[in-house]
Amino acid sequence: MSLDQETTHFGFKTIEKQQKVAKVAEVFHSVAAKYDVMNDLMSGGVHRLWKRFAIDCSGIRPGQKVLDLAGGTGDLTAKFSRITGEKGEVVLADINDSMLKVGRAKLRDRGIAGNVSYVQANAEALPFPDNHFDLITIGFGLRNVTDKDQALRSMFRVLKPGGRLLVLEFSKPSSEFLSKAYDTYSFQILPKLGELVANDSESYQYLAESIRMHPDQDTLQQMMNDAGFEGTQYYNLTGGIVALHRGYKF
Repeated sequence: MSLDQETTHFGFKTIEKQQKVAKVAEVFHSVAAKYDVMNDLMSGGVHRLWKRFAIDCSGIRPGQKVLDLAGGTGDLTAKFSRITGEKGEVVLADINDSMLKVGRAKLRDRGIAGNVSYVQANAEALPFPDNHFDLITIGFGLRNVTDKDQALRSMFRVLKPGGRLLVLEFSKPSSEFLSKAYDTYSFQILPKLGELVANDSESYQYLAESIRMHPDQDTLQQMMNDAGFEGTQYYNLTGGIVALHRGYKF
């Protein structure tokens, strides 16, 4: 489905571009308080393994600078804070202030402070200097961005030469059987789970739809190439339900 320059997707709906940020914000204001609980329930805890794989692929070292974009409740930030150490810098950035507040409270409760800062930021116009970060991660956030191409260019700008981008996101299952089973789960079970646990079926219906509208693995890899990234590749996780894309700035 092609869209004109003034419209975009919100799940399966077509809306005016300027409406999307506010509509996505409503979803994440609604789900923030139950976000971690729902992640565990929705994935059976497997999201922790996906994030651990991303950490393993990050190549991050003590003293480096990391941007955890769309960092939500801070799972990746917590790991990077420990790895980068006292001389490192980790920025948890999210466009949604409700998610930022939950993430800040969670990390402070764990005693994670000092090398972590919190910034409310739009991925399409990152408020950071050129060539600043050694690593950028965006976990389960790119599909909610209105202009993904612009966001990728913005990420490329603030990465140092030699830096890398990791995009962890839901993607396209690699088998027809898995795809059908995943559709059944996403559209019949997930909204009911959202209603039961978070008293919000509509937000989880949107999240299921947003996954289907996100570019598939090869398309996203080409988008990264077009934004200037080199050496791009992706890894399918859990049969392609999730993919980790990696690209470098040289």
